[in-house]
Parts: sequence; structure tokens; C-alpha cells
Amino acid sequence: MTVSDTYGTNSYMTKELASLLVDRLDVTFTEHESDYLGVYFLATLADTTRLQIQPNAIPGDDGEDDLYDDEHPDVSVLLLITSPVAAEPLNDKLSTVGGLTRLRST
Repeated sequence: MTVSDTYGTNSYMTKELASLLVDRLDVTFTEHESDYLGVYFLATLADTTRLQIQPNAIPGDDGEDDLYDDEHPDVSVLLLITSPVAAEPLNDKLSTVGGLTRLRST
């Protein structure tokens, strides 16, 4: 079973959120660039949990930006977490980050 959590913020840009979480979570983010996502940051924990920080506005085929998460058009930066089990200790730490809101959990 895979568990997914989505967080959003307007308080930080992608790089700022990555820097903040490095200190809070003791993780290392790697910057990546994708034609689909633009610039995003990725960290993988020892238990294979993936943390991906990316803009919600992604480059569209028509030269206009599209929304990655169109259910939350007012959110500028997303934190996507995919883990093999429920990540409650991680979610508890993230709940203390001001300006970061849990949008969805599956």
C-alpha cells in the first residue's frame, strides 16, 4: 500500500521550502529540472518515502502555465509525499511549519 499526502503553501517559494525542511526534517533535497514540472526539489528517505517540492503552476504546451493540482488554484507551491506506510511522525513535524497546509491525504 502506498500513502500519499499533499501539502500546499503560498508563504514560501520552492527553494525556500526545501531549505526550511532540510533543517526541520534532516533531509537532503536535490534540485531537478523537468520540461513537465519545471524546477522541483526531491528527497528520498531511508524507508523510500519521497518528498517532492514543486510549483503548482507547471509549463503548459500552449505557452501558458497549467495547474498541477487544479483543486487548489490558489496554492503556489506543493509538497507531495509518497510513502510505503502512513507517515504520521513526518506529518506531525510538517504541521509545525507555519504557512504549510495539508491539502489531501490518501
